[in-house]
Amino acid sequence: MAIFRDKQDFNQRERLIRITDKYYKQIKEKEAGDYYLEEIYRWPTDVIEFDGKLGIIVPIYKPKFFFKKGYVSSDLIKGEEKNGKWFAGAKFRNKKFPLSLDESELGNWMSYFQVSVNIARGVKKMHSMGLSHSDLSYNNVLVDPVSKSACMIDLDGLVVPGLFPAEVIGTADFIAPEVLATKHLNKSDPNRKLPKRETDLHALACLIYMYLLHRHPLKGGKVHDLDTEKDDLLSMGEKALFIEHPSDKANRPKLDQVSKWDLFWADVSQLPYTITGPYLKTLFDKAFIDGLHNPMQRPTADEWEQALLKTTDLMQPCSNTACEQKWYVFNNTNKPKCPFCGTYHQGTLPVLDLYYQFKPAVWKPENHRLMVYHNQYLFQWHVNRNIIRNEKLTDAQKVPLGYFTFHNGKWVLVNQKLTSLKDLTEDKLIPINSMVELTDGKRLLLSNEEGGRVVLITMANK
Repeated sequence: MAIFRDKQDFNQRERLIRITDKYYKQIKEKEAGDYYLEEIYRWPTDVIEFDGKLGIIVPIYKPKFFFKKGYVSSDLIKGEEKNGKWFAGAKFRNKKFPLSLDESELGNWMSYFQVSVNIARGVKKMHSMGLSHSDLSYNNVLVDPVSKSACMIDLDGLVVPGLFPAEVIGTADFIAPEVLATKHLNKSDPNRKLPKRETDLHALACLIYMYLLHRHPLKGGKVHDLDTEKDDLLSMGEKALFIEHPSDKANRPKLDQVSKWDLFWADVSQLPYTITGPYLKTLFDKAFIDGLHNPMQRPTADEWEQALLKTTDLMQPCSNTACEQKWYVFNNTNKPKCPFCGTYHQGTLPVLDLYYQFKPAVWKPENHRLMVYHNQYLFQWHVNRNIIRNEKLTDAQKVPLGYFTFHNGKWVLVNQKLTSLKDLTEDKLIPINSMVELTDGKRLLLSNEEGGRVVLITMANK
């Protein structure tokens, strides 16, 4: 239960009532409502009045969102909530930093992809209801990398476009450039830009970039004004420039000015944003180049969700057991290696390109690739393009249909539940409880149902 310090006017009261009644019911009664209310949001459920002031009732946070250990060197934050800020920056994950977080609470690189998926889904749902957050930042997200969870909090400030204007412009580092560039104008000025759907999409892109790369996409080495406050306003607003802009390198981080605790992740020459793979690279370009000063060009939350999930299909476990990140995205080279520890992949690597039936006997590539690793599962969303990997999946759709393994010196797919798996290259069916070897150039029909896919196998790192 939280009581507002200041008295709320009629519009604010009406906004809170709508959030806790109309929009709460709209989530609860729709498909995947329990998923959103249990996993993605701590959504206010009621409005109360106490001593002449308004308040709200919000579900308590789940135990996983509180630190079990906290700092390595002390237990000062043990028991405190896992505010997203702890996991976005670099220094708290640097083992030499005096206040580094315990390794057991940091997760690995794969963890932050699912964390980002959850945040993207939260934004997607809000936007589908006509709402915008207005203050999306790491302060309003709880993160648990161990369980790969993220939950959006402090949702009492949601904006209902056209009805209730934003009351805050956001949190520093996540405010969209157009909002900062016009903040000097009166709110009634038609040229003043206030938080809305497109400004949420800027904040979402910043969050995803920071959770995967642990640096800010706009905070580089370029100085616009000797006055620090003016410089911040320009560098994040009117003069904002992506630190990894491919042609304008004026805002590249200057490593001699970067804190030694942040240095590993700050070096964009060693860990460029391209290590996140082709799908995310495309969206980061849209967010921080095309859409930085043109809000309508920014990727939607749904685009981010799908790109993040497709990227997890490109990931490989690092063979170096001491690697802190444990996973990396296959970079489509002849000699793939982990960008974090420099360890090269050992042995052959099956690459499965997915194809769909454009018309009878005509198959087209889907721009979707599945990288294989030992004991990796094959799911329905790989087998059939009509099964979309999102929050609406049923329990039955989450059951693996087969798995890949390295057996007797060969890569094989073990068929567990695929009723029409066929080796098209050798023209023979692969019955359930049998296996098929993965070889260069082989074609497999995963399903003959409507939407069923064919995969073309390429053996990389030969």
